[in-house]
Amino acid sequence: MSNVYNVAVVVGSLRKASINRKVALALADLAPANLKLTIVEIADLPLYNEDIDGASPPAAYSTFRQQVSSSDAVLFVTPEYNRSIPAPLKNAIDVGSRPYGQSAWSGKPGAVISVSPGAVGGFGANHHLRQCTVFLDIPMMQQPEAYLGGAGSAFDEAGQLSESVRPFLQKFIDAYGKWVEQHKKV
Repeated sequence: MSNVYNVAVVVGSLRKASINRKVALALADLAPANLKLTIVEIADLPLYNEDIDGASPPAAYSTFRQQVSSSDAVLFVTPEYNRSIPAPLKNAIDVGSRPYGQSAWSGKPGAVISVSPGAVGGFGANHHLRQCTVFLDIPMMQQPEAYLGGAGSAFDEAGQLSESVRPFLQKFIDAYGKWVEQHKKV
């Protein structure tokens, strides 16, 4: 019998009704039995500043670090802003990577799906995020790559996942479940 792995889901968009958040929730519903996905909020993280991250860091830093540290794996769901990742997501990466030598990210099997209403599906953000995760020591799933373009039509008016998108997300989350199983450090 497989273990159940807790996955910290980091959504790059701050909007509560964002397409990215909807995709993250849909992935949680589609997740295989070995994954339990939980969104870790990033909206309240102050901009990373080493001056305030001393003996008594902001409570939001500590909470975020604890949530990521206690997870078994990490899944990023991000839009693309200006061919890169949104500033709040980069800030969350920086907060989680500090203090130096105590990164909350290290060794957690990861994956990224970029979600965009545009045709390219957030290709730039997806690859920029992958570049950041190399230093963070996150073993990232390479295949299948996941770029969801035209995401404005991924959900119907009632908020239900489109049947045309479901197989794509199912393939991705099933592969990620296998990736986590294979790469989780014991």
